[in-house]
Amino acid sequence: MFLAIDVGNTNTVMGLYRLAGDGAAGEEAEAELTANWRITTPKEQTADEFGVLLRNLFALRGLEMCIVKGVAVSSVVPPLDSMLRKVFELYFHVKPLFIEPGVRTGLPILTDNPCEVGADRIVNCVAAFEKYGGPTIIVDMGTATTFDVVSKKGEFVGGAIAPGLEISAEALFSQAARLPRIEVRKPGKVIGTGTIDNIQIGLYYGYIGLVDGILERMIAEMGPGTKTVATGGLAKLIAGGSKYIGAVDEMLTLTGLRIIYERTLERSRRRSA
Repeated sequence: MFLAIDVGNTNTVMGLYRLAGDGAAGEEAEAELTANWRITTPKEQTADEFGVLLRNLFALRGLEMCIVKGVAVSSVVPPLDSMLRKVFELYFHVKPLFIEPGVRTGLPILTDNPCEVGADRIVNCVAAFEKYGGPTIIVDMGTATTFDVVSKKGEFVGGAIAPGLEISAEALFSQAARLPRIEVRKPGKVIGTGTIDNIQIGLYYGYIGLVDGILERMIAEMGPGTKTVATGGLAKLIAGGSKYIGAVDEMLTLTGLRIIYERTLERSRRRSA
């Protein structure tokens, strides 16, 4: 079994896969996602505390940690990387594959400084091109919202970064003392008659305007055949009102981690043959 883990600034998402050729899946079976979890990113936890948390999460699904034979990590929180390495080496007895400069992902990066590109963005692009082809724009809605553009040839050509919806909402609530904190959701109307629905309308449709405004311009530059896919915790909410988001794939990042791990494993097998 293989564990993919995407460490974000706010949430950490994990997926447990049975890879093709793993035991009961059969040699010809495709990779299968057998379990997944979304937790708060463990910024204050020790390796032992996080190890116990993972053990409990596995146990609640009737799983044992010893079934994991491979781990791949994309992390945008560098201070946690050493703790994560320790967890996987101590509790899983596995050396994790971190997506970082030097790792061969199969994705040419054509930006000014490829080392600046976040691991999650690279992983998303790998998965999107594998699943949807190119050109494709990936919108990842997390703490920040990133727009990543993959060319027809499968190259990462650039993108954009905007404040996430929840960051925007928090800025509004913290700076306007009389405005109440509300749940961000799709409002029932566009012209509000009360403070709460006024805020919901502004946040929801305002953010859709941001997303669609950027996508419209990117699609115009890349061409009318450009595909769009959204991922991240708020993808479904925003995609429901967007004119340009064509698909929602909540497991896109985990899929990318699996693809890169399988490619790395295959290269290792060929070298050993």
